Amino acid sequence: MSGETIVELSEEVVAAKAAGRGIVALESTIITHGLPWPQNLEVAEAVEAAVRQRGAVPATIAVIAGRVHVGLTHDQLVTLAKADDCLKLSRADLAYAVAKGRNGSTTVAATMIIARLAGISVFATGGIGGVHKGASDSFDISADLEELGRTDVTVVAAGAKAILDLPKTLEYLETKGVPVIGWATDEFPAFWSRASGLAAPLRLDTPAEFAAFVAARRRLGTTGGIFVANPIPPEFEIAREAIDSVIAAAVADAEAAGVKGKKVTPYLLSRMFDLTEGRSLVANRALILNNAVLAADLAKAIAGTV
Repeated sequence: MSGETIVELSEEVVAAKAAGRGIVALESTIITHGLPWPQNLEVAEAVEAAVRQRGAVPATIAVIAGRVHVGLTHDQLVTLAKADDCLKLSRADLAYAVAKGRNGSTTVAATMIIARLAGISVFATGGIGGVHKGASDSFDISADLEELGRTDVTVVAAGAKAILDLPKTLEYLETKGVPVIGWATDEFPAFWSRASGLAAPLRLDTPAEFAAFVAARRRLGTTGGIFVANPIPPEFEIAREAIDSVIAAAVADAEAAGVKGKKVTPYLLSRMFDLTEGRSLVANRALILNNAVLAADLAKAIAGTV
């Protein structure tokens, strides 16, 4: 089967491509594994609305009954939001869900793969995966980093999740040749916090600068993804000093419960919701919306429709 027969574009996405409009890919794991019902549906709809209000077109990506959908209907969003049997798909198991006719939500890596197949070059998410703490023993490194090194999609996120080993995550991205751009900041953001104590390797401040950067990469024949690290709005951030102790407690709980592999991140995010009395969820929503708005602006800039 070719990419054209596997991937089903929504009418809105088809029309946007025909008109040369900016399109923003959106992941679906945040719906099925990242947030509880009904907040997951509310956030998914709010993110799509934010992209539209900015003048671009949203394309939420998921696998439904073995079909890869780029752009979901309201009913499909509701189905995902209520589902408790969706596979969490990355590069390794994306084809399995298609072949077996299963339902699955896409992680950063899987969303990048499908976005590229669909000809969409900008993708908004909350935060990327990365090198987990203790990876020298566990070898727990997210496939998101490898995908950024090979797939030509720009990922807009609020840095990497602060539960990770951020210095090693940045080192891994550097090794893979991934441009890490601090958006209007010289410091790499840490998801819930604007500051990580780590320098952002590159900095851009306007969509026009970003479009020029992308054009220069094309002229040079440079391949692979681009990571735009967009800090959470200051009014919603949880200071690094405050979140560090919460992360430590959540990690300790996960270890005590024997949580491993793909279950670690959802467990930690759920535990942090409890430990922060819901404040982490408020921050999650704010940063995701903030990333969607920026991604819409970047998609329009690349499409030349600003």
